[in-house]
Amino acid sequence: MPLVLGARVDPTSYGAATQQVLEWARRGESRYVCVATVHSVMEAWDDPGFRQVLNAADLVTPDGMPLVWMLRRLGYPDQQRVYGPDLTLHVCEAAAREGVPVGFYGGLPEALEAMVSKLRRLFPGLVVAYAWSPPFRPLTPEEDAQVVREIVESGARVLFVGLGCPKQERWMAEHRGRVSAVMLGVGAAFAFHGGRVRQAPRWMQERGLEWLFRLAMEPRRLWRRYLKHNPRFAVLALLQLLRERATRGPVDAR
Repeated sequence: MPLVLGARVDPTSYGAATQQVLEWARRGESRYVCVATVHSVMEAWDDPGFRQVLNAADLVTPDGMPLVWMLRRLGYPDQQRVYGPDLTLHVCEAAAREGVPVGFYGGLPEALEAMVSKLRRLFPGLVVAYAWSPPFRPLTPEEDAQVVREIVESGARVLFVGLGCPKQERWMAEHRGRVSAVMLGVGAAFAFHGGRVRQAPRWMQERGLEWLFRLAMEPRRLWRRYLKHNPRFAVLALLQLLRERATRGPVDAR
């Protein structure tokens, strides 16, 4: 299991991740899947408790291009990005084809409604068994128990969670074993597919410049995150690669 700055990031693909999620879902297993970005890796670097949450996930996909580049340098030269919004589409397509009910927890009410409508149009056989936008405050134990009951009773076997990092990862870890579904923390997928936030052009995504596009779209909300995390990640990642080179010799990146 490769680690990037101590955080787990699994070598996988859209096909492999989707197949694994659907296998767990068909068996009714309670699992959680994280999509790792520079933001989540740096949150894990700063907070050992969150690192434990991330590393205990059943699957962690390389959502951010810097993590893809790191995996390639760490011995996985064919690694490609497994991006949360696109993984959402892959899983919904497979769920619609196989009749696996899905649910959605998170996002703003308008964005959630728009996203569900879009996914139903894209995948006509998709069974949406549950959808709820929770309030922007901690739920009481009674409210949380009610949410768990509603999700379980809905029959959803895949639950997309869009609460933002690190809240969604903590929520999934706390609810593994209680929610009988595969939980996917896909974060910005709710805003993107709900039409609330524009996605970066594909060429920017492929070159690791999505952060710049998002910063331009939401400067007041995101500037502190990128100023705090991106420069530190670049330095720490370089140091990790230098240590790897010193201990093992040059990594074959062919």
